[in-house]
Formats: sequence, structure tokens, C-alpha cells
Amino acid sequence: MDDLGTYAENTWCPGCGDFGISSAFKKAVKTLEKKGIGREKIIISAGIGCHGKIFDYLNLSGLYSIHGRSMATVQGIKMANPDLKVVTFSGDGDAFGEGIAHMMFAAKRNADITVIVHDNGVYGLTTGQFTPTSDKGFKGPSTPRGSIEEPFNPLALMLEAGATFVARGYPVKLDHLHNIFVQAIEHEGFSFVDVLQPCVSFNNTYKRYNELAEILDHIPKSYDEAMSIAKRTDKLPLGIIYKKEKLVFHKSLYGDFNPVTRRISKEERLKKVEALLTP
Repeated sequence: MDDLGTYAENTWCPGCGDFGISSAFKKAVKTLEKKGIGREKIIISAGIGCHGKIFDYLNLSGLYSIHGRSMATVQGIKMANPDLKVVTFSGDGDAFGEGIAHMMFAAKRNADITVIVHDNGVYGLTTGQFTPTSDKGFKGPSTPRGSIEEPFNPLALMLEAGATFVARGYPVKLDHLHNIFVQAIEHEGFSFVDVLQPCVSFNNTYKRYNELAEILDHIPKSYDEAMSIAKRTDKLPLGIIYKKEKLVFHKSLYGDFNPVTRRISKEERLKKVEALLTP
């Protein structure tokens, strides 16, 4: 029985890479439960787009966000209750278009959140416009003669921004993707997982990805090695590209304080407000 599923009708196109992401994430949740991280501690959010439907299909607590703002949503949740493991799902347009500022600054401050990007290089829900990660020359409704822009390199961009966990996965490699999700959520710090997610309707990249995807045999030992791997064009390296331990944002801000478990009473708050307002 799929106890992480919901009653919602699944409307992803048959063959969509989102199915693999959903399956790998469900498996990751169950693995984390075996490790002592209960699903009640895992909170999710999502932006707008085909990827965002995963929020409806996962029986987990969370808050639906708006286009590009899910990174801000989960940062707020984490700041309010640091005991939670917070995860947001985002599309490539969602993350690197509307939400790029939130993404960059979350990585810069090492917010203790996990960002999973469904990276298909297309705005699939609105029928195929190009995105910040679309290949140069991509043809769609907004670029009928082909996009003239160079795409972002998500891995290099997040490394440069200061992310302390950077990885890439591929739904066809389901067990491998599941393991990346587990490690990303366990990591204390900003975790970024770029998932190569073919869109069978508007950007079917299965053939290319199957030819180029290659699982790394080790975690790069340095930032420079990680950046070099992130910029490879002859292959699409899969796995953990970079991992570093660094003090997380909420602990830098207020140490071990938890606003939920150690909050003061209403009466005490009113007294403190009154004291501040008294000349």
C-alpha cells in the first residue's frame, strides 16, 4: 500500500520524469523513517508548474507556495522550528527564473533547507516555452526560431553561490536518486539537487540523457574539482558533486533556540511589549 500517496488524480503525462522523482522521494522518506527521522518532521513546499503537482500527490505536511517563492516559504518554516526537515520542489523556470534571488541567497546564507529542482529545460505546464536552463537553439512557442540565449549551469551557479551540498540525479537511476535525496535531507545546510527530468511532451531528452549520464565513483575532494565536474559537457555526471560542513544560518542567528518549543507565554510577551512602549 502506498501510504504516502493521496486521493488526488495524477495528471502528469505518461512517461514524465516527475514520476521517477516522486517514487524516489517516497522511498527516501521511508528510508529516513528507518533512520529515526519520522515523516511528521518532514515538511514540504512547491512552486507553480508541472513539478508543483507533487505537493498534491505526497501525503506529507507542508504549504503550497507561489511561483519562485517556495525557497522563501521553507526558510521561514525552518526558522520558526529548526527541528523540522524542510524540502521544497521547484521547476527550472520556477527556481532560476522567478525564484533565482531566493535560491541564491538561501545558498549564500547556508539556510538549512533542501531544494529539489525538476530540471526539464521547459515551461511544460504552459505548453513549452524556453527556460533559463533550456539549450541554446531550443524551439518552443516563445522561441519558434530557437532560443538565442546560453543556459545557466545549475550546478556551477549553486557552487558559486555557496551551497554546501550540490548534487545531480536522474529518475531513470531511481535507487541512485533515492540515495541522493536521503543524503540531501540529512545534510545540515543548504542542499541543492538538480534532477534531469525529461518532459516527454515538449522536451524529450531521454535519449540524450541515457547516452551522457554517468554516475560518479567518488565525491570530489575540493571545490575546484567539484566546479570542474559541474562544467563538464562531454558527460552529465550524476551524484554528489560537492559536500561541505559549515554553520547553518539559523544557528548563526540564534544558536540552539527554537521559537516553537521555547516560546514564552502570551502574558510574558504582552509584558515585554508594554515595557518597550513605556517611556
